[in-house]
Amino acid sequence: MPHQGEILQEAIKNSGISITRIVDELGITRPTIYRKFKEDTLDYNFVKRVGDIIGHNFSEDFTDLQQGVLPLVSPSVTQPVLQGVMPKQLVSQSSDTDPIKQLLALQTKYIALLEAYNELLLKVYGPK
Repeated sequence: MPHQGEILQEAIKNSGISITRIVDELGITRPTIYRKFKEDTLDYNFVKRVGDIIGHNFSEDFTDLQQGVLPLVSPSVTQPVLQGVMPKQLVSQSSDTDPIKQLLALQTKYIALLEAYNELLLKVYGPK
């Protein structure tokens, strides 16, 4: 069974949209998207953004088992980034004692922070 990165890669390939266009719209580099293709699990927001670019709904591509476990289909863990800065309440520790949920929440926050940093770099230095 293919993992999420492989499913993403196949959907992009089938869309006919070039990798160059996708990475330009995402504001990432080609090596970054190729690393994403190798990952077993992907961030929900990242996959949603790619789906918006290529016009593909990825929620139909993942099994029920994956949907119950992976962050791709649990957007309730994601927190919005406001003005590029996370509100103080989002930084506090979750009262949830499940370590997997805590790890997924931290992963989501970390990715959101990296994306905000990337957007800031693009605003300051502009696209390549």
